[in-house]
Amino acid sequence: MGLTKTEIFTDQQNEISLFAKVLGHPARVAILQHLFKTNSCVCGDLVNEIGLAQPTISQHLKELKYLGLIKGNVEGTSVCYCINTHNWTAMKTVMTAFLNQDITENQDCC
Repeated sequence: MGLTKTEIFTDQQNEISLFAKVLGHPARVAILQHLFKTNSCVCGDLVNEIGLAQPTISQHLKELKYLGLIKGNVEGTSVCYCINTHNWTAMKTVMTAFLNQDITENQDCC
């Protein structure tokens, strides 16, 4: 299998790609929606809410946490997760700029 050659792309292109990848799974979208709705929760709550196994939920949480879209605080033997509002806002800025690129009306397309 070949290398992804991410170094030949700009930092912004790589950042957009990572955001798109993390949002590219419906379980992660469901986790984010649940966190927005409840403001915080424990992994076990997500297992009950989404219906996936605990290890699967944990893997999705790991991906979201890796990009900094969520953060977790240890409470006893559990980890309570919530949206990282600073990083969420930063992602929205980057993605909005990318998605707001439009083809002009008079531009000929193939």
